[in-house]
Amino acid sequence: MEHVYLKNIGDYVGQEVEIKGWLYNKRSSGKIQFLIIRDGTDMIQGVLVKSEVPEEVFEAAKELTQESSLIVRGVVRADERAPSGYELSLTDVKIVQIAEEYPITPKEHGVEFLLDRRHLWLRSQKQHAIMLVRHEVISASRDFFNERGFIQIDAPILTPAAAEGTSTLFETDYFDDKAYLSQSGQLYLEAAVAAFGKVYCFGPTFRAEKSKTRRHLTEFWMLEPEVAYADHEYNMQLQEEFICYIVERVLKNCRRQLEILGRDISKLEAVKAPFPRMTYDEAVELLRKNGVEKEWGEDLGGADETIIAEQFDKPVIVERYPAAVKAFYMEPDPERPEVVLGNDMLAPEGYGEIIGGSQRIHDPELLKQRLQENDLPEENYAWYLDIRRYGTVPHSGFGMGLERTVTWLCGLAHLREAIPFPRLINRIYP
Repeated sequence: MEHVYLKNIGDYVGQEVEIKGWLYNKRSSGKIQFLIIRDGTDMIQGVLVKSEVPEEVFEAAKELTQESSLIVRGVVRADERAPSGYELSLTDVKIVQIAEEYPITPKEHGVEFLLDRRHLWLRSQKQHAIMLVRHEVISASRDFFNERGFIQIDAPILTPAAAEGTSTLFETDYFDDKAYLSQSGQLYLEAAVAAFGKVYCFGPTFRAEKSKTRRHLTEFWMLEPEVAYADHEYNMQLQEEFICYIVERVLKNCRRQLEILGRDISKLEAVKAPFPRMTYDEAVELLRKNGVEKEWGEDLGGADETIIAEQFDKPVIVERYPAAVKAFYMEPDPERPEVVLGNDMLAPEGYGEIIGGSQRIHDPELLKQRLQENDLPEENYAWYLDIRRYGTVPHSGFGMGLERTVTWLCGLAHLREAIPFPRLINRIYP
């Protein structure tokens, strides 16, 4: 008999199949037991009728507890009332292990209780749905860049220098020297882009921000492309195409997961190009009109971003920020050098920045000057300056925070549910 996965169960209507999984829940009405079985790909209800199976099978099934592991056999039936559209008429149940009393029950639990048991919480229906959306976003991201001729380049995790400012670095001993956990793969991609033209990396990044907001993790994942001969305008266009592609894929392949999460799908269906754009100057004016006392030159905070994004039903691009509040490597606007050719993309519904990008400085002397202005040791960036000494060209790129994007797509209240095992200022367990 063929072992099948529940995600493919629709291909086996009328056939007897074998499912290997775990008991999610069960109920009984005397001579019939209803077993909700999950196998990691989906769930299905198995109906065990006393008169249709050997007595020992029916009695053994009574002993099953939540999350017990089991192997069942049954005939697949189409059932419009079932969440998956199918049901199993069980013919056999084999117990692999009777689970101990499971700590996560259908009742409400506190967040800290659940985070302490994150290794088990992942099995619940909503967390499972979130991880499937996350997987689809990752898969769609790779497909988007691979289809456009980008080459994946893996950036190192241990680095000798900062990409986004020294105040949020995790420092570690590196034999007789010091190293830092990567804040971004960008600097290394800038080296690779001169070798391959169009590149991207996808990996974990680390920020030692002492923040407890719903928008911050100390370890998160970023998707970062970089393109040679690309200017600021091209960069913003690429970001827009990328986000539209991801949203379209999630709507196509994860609609059921979004429904499980109670997501208002119409809000995602509104995400179509073109996206609204505004300058930092216009953003400051908008904030002032909404009662926020904002001085020109101040960075935009989370509350500011929410007010701006609330004006639109799709992501909004804010560009040309003051150079003083942005990273050292951003190209100044040639017509107005106090602002940079960079942008942030803010998600609607109060989810904040999901993308940050810019055209990079390609003039070696200007880059040296910016390193000095930011008190960054030139010797640590000698290799980075080399890129400008041997065939420098204008180039641009951006970084998309995976967890913030998943949080927005799923309509979650906090980033901690958008990553399998969250790392927070007060949490490194499990």
